[in-house]
Amino acid sequence: MKTLLALLLACAFLPPALAADSEKEEDRVKDSGEVLKEILDIPDDIPQDLLDKAECVIVLPSVKKGAFGIGGSYGRGVMICRSGQHYTGLWGAPALYALEGVNIGFQLGGQATDFVLLVMNPKGARSLLSSKVKLGANASAAAGPKGRSAEGATDIVMSAEILSYSRSKGLFAGISLEGSTLRSDGSANEKLYGQKLSAKQIIRENKVKIPPSAQELVALLNKKTPKNLSDPKSLQ
Repeated sequence: MKTLLALLLACAFLPPALAADSEKEEDRVKDSGEVLKEILDIPDDIPQDLLDKAECVIVLPSVKKGAFGIGGSYGRGVMICRSGQHYTGLWGAPALYALEGVNIGFQLGGQATDFVLLVMNPKGARSLLSSKVKLGANASAAAGPKGRSAEGATDIVMSAEILSYSRSKGLFAGISLEGSTLRSDGSANEKLYGQKLSAKQIIRENKVKIPPSAQELVALLNKKTPKNLSDPKSLQ
């Protein structure tokens, strides 16, 4: 009898717990949209021509040092990509991602920092959608150039699969995240969408609709960069 009563009590508290988890992930998606809006409103921000050539965007609000001990860092956010076979459609539903790495902690100086990463070609997107990626090893990465145009960017920047930017204490800059890792946050995706889904199923296979919490983020990207202006040959 006691066992049955304990089971009934556990079931009674389960739905609120699941709802709380879902709200937490929804807040993460909303925070990502707010951070991206603020960064894209900075005068000397991400060059428009680079944003227009990005297949995907990753937003990681408030990455903090110390999550895994001295020098460790951990951040959570979203990855969102253009739809369509060759990334030429409108922006789709986001998948939740996590950033981990020891190098970030020393660069941040202990401050919570927002990151925006541009995924600049299908190869980089495929890497991120298929497995855990170490930046600089599994995918080439570079600090992104700032300003109205990327004309002055180096060959290294222009050939990178991922360009990264940071904002800390109001300062906006390109920053190298080499040595850090990005991975799909499977448990968080399950909480957000209510079912087990891979990042590929969410982003490329369109298994789910855009959730309400991501509507502002998607609308912002569709307004700021509605068309993919990459060389069509690079998207094959």
